[in-house]
Amino acid sequence: MSQPPFQPPPQPPQPPQPPQDPSNPYMQPAPPQQAPGFGPPPVPGHPPLQAGAPPVPGQPMYPGMPPAPGQPVQPMYPMQPAPPFQPPYGQRPNASGHPVGAVFLGLCVSVIVSLLYSGLVLATYKDQTLTQAHTIYLVHALLNGAVVGCLVGLVGHGSTGAHIGGAAVAAAGAFFGFTNSIPMIIAESQSTAAIGDMMEADPFIPAKAWWNNEIDGGVDWFSPLGLLLAAAAAWGLAYLIGRRRRQG
Repeated sequence: MSQPPFQPPPQPPQPPQPPQDPSNPYMQPAPPQQAPGFGPPPVPGHPPLQAGAPPVPGQPMYPGMPPAPGQPVQPMYPMQPAPPFQPPYGQRPNASGHPVGAVFLGLCVSVIVSLLYSGLVLATYKDQTLTQAHTIYLVHALLNGAVVGCLVGLVGHGSTGAHIGGAAVAAAGAFFGFTNSIPMIIAESQSTAAIGDMMEADPFIPAKAWWNNEIDGGVDWFSPLGLLLAAAAAWGLAYLIGRRRRQG
């Protein structure tokens, strides 16, 4: 008898295969779907990006935006820190300086210059003529204003408040430089106790001597002129020097 030809055992039924996706020729499992409303959808063929994970070579920088066909994939570079903010060309930050310190320093120097002027008046009042007394007073006012204005401009820079304070300090220095010399002259010509008698009788005698013209009577206009010169010198020099410091 002849043997029947060998037949393989029957295969079990296979489950139906899903249609093949052209973008997934190797039938890789699809990545997990992300809930709508939480970031861009993942790119087919690339795993979703995890927070803090390094970039994958060849994967586009922004998920959901694959590179154009034919365009080489650009490598990922770490983010560079942004350059510091620079003002536009021709503009510099306005350094205001130290207005309070400038006025205080000007006050200290003005007191020293005023005391030197009072000492000069005490040493030369017996030999001074009226013209010489007026000249020395105006020179002292200009010198006081110049010194105060230079210091205020160097320390306070372009601060308007420092300029106003410096002008007021210089004018006060010119005034007190003259009035302080009156008690010194009284103490030198009479005695120290005479200063107390003057304060009891009329404490404004030095101010009246500064304001009144003892020879012709009326107002001695050189006295307020000295205040104007001191204030103008302090303001002008502080403004010029402060402007240069601000531009530099």
